[in-house]
Amino acid sequence: MEMGEAGTSLMTSESNPTPVRPLNKFERLFQPCLGELVGTTFFVFTGCVSVIENVESVGRLQPALVHGLAVAVMVACMAEISGSHFNPPFTLAIYLCGGMEMNMVVPYLACQLVGGVLGAAMAKAMTSRENFAKAHGAAFALLQSDGQIGGALFGEVAMTCVVTMVVLLGAVNSKTRSPLVPFMVGCTVIINVLAGGDVSGTCLNPARAFGPAIVSNYWTYHWVYWVGPIAGGLIAAALVRLLLGDHKIRLILK
Repeated sequence: MEMGEAGTSLMTSESNPTPVRPLNKFERLFQPCLGELVGTTFFVFTGCVSVIENVESVGRLQPALVHGLAVAVMVACMAEISGSHFNPPFTLAIYLCGGMEMNMVVPYLACQLVGGVLGAAMAKAMTSRENFAKAHGAAFALLQSDGQIGGALFGEVAMTCVVTMVVLLGAVNSKTRSPLVPFMVGCTVIINVLAGGDVSGTCLNPARAFGPAIVSNYWTYHWVYWVGPIAGGLIAAALVRLLLGDHKIRLILK
């Protein structure tokens, strides 16, 4: 999920590596954005289909496994192209922790939101009209009263904070960076969906909420799925920047 330094730890003083060709403009600017667009599209597509066509007897297990495995696969495939964000809070947190350049933040966010809409439209094209309508196109329709807002909002903040910390510590922070980060992020998504699915629906990703809301025109309490995940991502970035990060990332107590 961090771009630019993959593989440098494998070099030794005895090796004589050939010079690495600098990335051209397409590889630096356009290909990463396309990676975010394609990755977010297929993540939202598979996630929405898993909700729309969910077998009632299976409960949260089907969406949990599909969302988690889809994240793991797409992160592993796209990591060296775009960094595999696919989620606006991830992009904001990675930027705040020094994992990407500022000029790529807005293009990434735009590609993620467009990808969310495309993925939701693909899910609508694939599923039956009856199931699509019943599930509101996989929009987050769990919240039906003001009394549910507090718990749902807190859940979105806390669960997004957890998964964003996994991203930052597993992919950006050099002291804790791990090649297992796709598996770690996927497992965290599965755990969060299983734990909090009945409270908020476990969105964790405004792009995942925005696409189905656009396609199905369902906006009830939609703001929760922007405020909660973004706040959770910012809290995770603050924890890494101030306390958990290595000497390079940490701003205080050096």
